[in-house]
Amino acid sequence: MSGTAAVRVMVVDDHPMWRDAVARDLAEAGFDVVATAGDGPPAARRATAVAPDVLVLDLNLPGLPGVQVCKELVGANPALRVLVLSASGEHADVLEAVKSGATGYLLKSASTEELLDAVRRTAAGDAVFTPGLAGLVLGEYRRLASDSPPATTDEPGAPRLTDRETEVLRLVAKGLSYKQIAERLVISHRTVQNHVQNTLGKLQLHNRVELVRYAIERGLDEDA
Repeated sequence: MSGTAAVRVMVVDDHPMWRDAVARDLAEAGFDVVATAGDGPPAARRATAVAPDVLVLDLNLPGLPGVQVCKELVGANPALRVLVLSASGEHADVLEAVKSGATGYLLKSASTEELLDAVRRTAAGDAVFTPGLAGLVLGEYRRLASDSPPATTDEPGAPRLTDRETEVLRLVAKGLSYKQIAERLVISHRTVQNHVQNTLGKLQLHNRVELVRYAIERGLDEDA
């Protein structure tokens, strides 16, 4: 999804001035802002009705916490991409958001350009995190993987990935962006996206965050 005009975005934040400013910045950049909301229950209902591609979501919402909104909406529509935009950089908040289905986490201290880029990349399937937080999430997945019995890609009935899909998956697990993977493998950004989408389909996973966890559990983030 290279252009912004085709990307449908909904903004959920309980601060009216902040919510309106984010929606305005997105609209001026060419995104299709289909709805806004200020608290949890109406946000969940409205998002179901308008079906955005990307939900820009604050965690601190009255009525229903942001993580619960995320969990409900992603559970009902796994294709929904959720970018959390929060004032909190607490590790527990970041990990809880990711576990609820968020595909990215950006601090409110980010610049307008960083926000616009984050929404574009989220729409394209990237897992976008404020610098430092991506390492936290990868570290947590590695910790969880070390506590679990080792899994292998050779288990009976396991989906068969092509060599290139496995190569892309290894780089995803190391935390590289699609752009970095494309440069590393000397292929196009679109080709990387296609490999990731094919892999998600084969593995019956819903987003890049789940894909990273799958890869780490199988040791694919380790150098061969």
